[in-house]
Amino acid sequence: MLDRLTSTLNFQAEALVLRSERQRLIASNIANADTPGYVARDMDFAKQLQAATRAQSAGGAVASAKVVATTSAGHIGNTVNGRAPVELNYALASQTNLDSNTVDMDRERANFADNSVRYEATLRFINGSVKTMLSAITGQ
Repeated sequence: MLDRLTSTLNFQAEALVLRSERQRLIASNIANADTPGYVARDMDFAKQLQAATRAQSAGGAVASAKVVATTSAGHIGNTVNGRAPVELNYALASQTNLDSNTVDMDRERANFADNSVRYEATLRFINGSVKTMLSAITGQ
């Protein structure tokens, strides 16, 4: 019984961490919208959540995930809070630009809003689960 409760909360916690990472990626894309040659990045949320839950059930990190090399400690890596590396995808340019920037602001704004709503929903689900467990424990 306790395993089912913790596994549900662990799943939602992993989803929350990945949503947070995706929000950071989208914000980075928006911030670099005017940077010549910048290539927008994103992640396949469903695929990364499956990998995280698979690693969690196996009790280890995902070994097959790609690692992006960083040339300086200040560069952004692809690990999420010390967890397994996150595989990042490149966004395809929706229209050609003279400066080779692939950021599509309409797409990024829509992704940002969608991810924000899903992040909030995950927080509410975790909050509701904790309240339900607390109510069951205290007997109220």
